[in-house]
Amino acid sequence: MVETELPGQGVVFWPVGTGDSTTIVVGDNLVMQVDLRDMKAADEDDAVVAAVIDRLEETLPQPDGKTPYLALFALTHADKDHCCGFGDLLESSILIGEIWATPRLWRELSEDKPMCEDAQRFQDEVERRVTATLKAIEDGKEPASGDRVRIIGYDEDRELHSYAELPDEYFTFPGDVITKVDGQDVADRFEAFVHAPFKDNCAGDRNDTSLALQVQLKASDGTVGRLLFLGDLAYPIIKMIFENSEAAGNSDRVEWDVLLSPHHCSKKAMYADGEDGEEELKQDLLDQLQAHADADARVISSSRPFRDKDDTGNDPPHLLARDAYESITAYPVLCTGEYPSKEEPRPVVFALEPGLGLELVDVTDLENKSQVLKAAGGGRRLLAALGTTRFPAASFTATGRPHQRGTDAARAGVQQARGDKAEPAVQIGFGDA
Repeated sequence: MVETELPGQGVVFWPVGTGDSTTIVVGDNLVMQVDLRDMKAADEDDAVVAAVIDRLEETLPQPDGKTPYLALFALTHADKDHCCGFGDLLESSILIGEIWATPRLWRELSEDKPMCEDAQRFQDEVERRVTATLKAIEDGKEPASGDRVRIIGYDEDRELHSYAELPDEYFTFPGDVITKVDGQDVADRFEAFVHAPFKDNCAGDRNDTSLALQVQLKASDGTVGRLLFLGDLAYPIIKMIFENSEAAGNSDRVEWDVLLSPHHCSKKAMYADGEDGEEELKQDLLDQLQAHADADARVISSSRPFRDKDDTGNDPPHLLARDAYESITAYPVLCTGEYPSKEEPRPVVFALEPGLGLELVDVTDLENKSQVLKAAGGGRRLLAALGTTRFPAASFTATGRPHQRGTDAARAGVQQARGDKAEPAVQIGFGDA
């Protein structure tokens, strides 16, 4: 089974074939899911994939002691490889506190465009939440967790649809910052800056209406980790995001430590037709990506393993895109389908480490930490025993080989806290408490 434990704060990119399933751990029982591709990815030949919903059911926090709680689900767009399994998620034991949706599906419904079953289930759930929110407002109440919804983006046909009746506070537009998750103010540890979808693209291709975000996670000491999500956008709109941000004095909003490569490492992110109609590399965007990247920035390809060569008409991932990203970063692209190996892929996990930022984690160490926390009687007890000692988070050289920081010291602290050297076998869920 492809699985992992979760950091106290950080992000997990699940191996799900060519599709997106990203879990962001905000901290304090708050977990966010961006897109979902669950077990149907196993239909691909030889795909080794994570059962994301099963894993979330097992590891999500349970504030009431019994119900797995997902504070937020955000859908970038309703392609099957981004929402596959959403109906199963609704039928699971998981409570989804809040949903972020774009107006796109209302437009597609009104134009009678075909959509997959899970996209329809998503839209039905959002409609239910719009109705529940309007009813709560009518009754002079706040909508309950499990009914909350936020509409992100603007469509020219807005007035034709039910969501138009929501008060202004339920709408968010490009250039806005979100610091609330399921009704809780989390500005001290999280914020999401909305880049897209743009109004001008509302009637374009579905990929062009993708939700694009910069997510910032903040540690207790002020350390910030920056994640950039660009959905399935292609070069023209990605270029517009960088130009608009720079022109508005928001260059910090396109800075990134970890980039989920658009459209599963598609070359369309940085290749486009030139004046002669031939496809050409757009170095201007690569220069902007590099200018706003941290020195240790990492690029993720949420996809099957790369082929030996790109052929005309091949779907992503593309070697051309991988080579382009690796020309502007110090590290290889991390592909979820081949990390650490094609035969046994594991989730790509980054933990937010005070004083360091987002650090690539050796998932074996993370699982050991989870087991030790349980054996020690809980996170706070163990952390008090460890004092300032960090658990080892693996960093990686340009060749991809891991080296450890402070491993011996952490293990000694673990043994001291636990009182023996036995390997406990029980797992726990998200966070340190």
